[in-house]
Amino acid sequence: RDELISALKDFGGFCVAGTFAGAKPLGVHLEGPFISAKHIGAQNPEGRFSPDVPYFKELFKACGGRVKMMTLAPEEEGADELIRAANDSGVIVSAGHTDATSEQLRHSGISCATHLFNAMRGIHHREIGTAGGALADDGVYVELIADGVHVCPSALSLVKKIKPADKIIFITDAIRAKGVGDGASSLGGQDVFVKDGEARLNDGTLAGSVLKMNVAFKNAVQSMGASVTEASDYCSANPARHLGLFDRIGGIRVGKAASYTVLDRSYEVVMTVVDGNIVYKA
Repeated sequence: RDELISALKDFGGFCVAGTFAGAKPLGVHLEGPFISAKHIGAQNPEGRFSPDVPYFKELFKACGGRVKMMTLAPEEEGADELIRAANDSGVIVSAGHTDATSEQLRHSGISCATHLFNAMRGIHHREIGTAGGALADDGVYVELIADGVHVCPSALSLVKKIKPADKIIFITDAIRAKGVGDGASSLGGQDVFVKDGEARLNDGTLAGSVLKMNVAFKNAVQSMGASVTEASDYCSANPARHLGLFDRIGGIRVGKAASYTVLDRSYEVVMTVVDGNIVYKA
């Protein structure tokens, strides 16, 4: 708890003091700590708490109100009050690391499913669970880790057939080990080992990913059957819409920030532009 609050304070201070020539922090996504012990995934069990409005407010205050999104388990006792408090603070709430039934998900009014299929109640033909409930509701966004490990190509194609195109969001779920190759790393005080593009705990549990967004874009086209335009929406426009930021980012339009990434035909990054300035060129 103390480490999380300290990290949030550091983030808030960084935003106040920092000048950003490249990537800009849009806010904090709290993936927890109010999640289900049954679907803890690679999170440290010692960091899990039952829904607690005062604790949420403490976290929100620690970073200067920069919490943009929070993942929680809506079936946990006290979650309804927490969701209302979060929404009142302008925080978007997503269902993740959860054992919620489809009815509990619908009742919660939550607008998103965090890394769909992973660390949540799956689909059963008598109770379609969190994953099925998110797929069945056209108003719910679904996040996908499109690395070919967390979600297989057939599942990606299924989502494309079911969900409205503007409700699919690609995320990397990347941890600090991203971009540094195979070897030892850590996540939430737990040892992680990366091998062949997969990050896992000692017991084999997937521990986030080392996915790069341009690779997710490539997988959308080659494995999911998406068009280049659809893949672009999954990676940029739709996340911006969900966060309420599409008026200024997530597309190339008059009046928006001139921020975009250029890929070559092999989906490698050749240039990144932020606010009209070239900040990276291969």
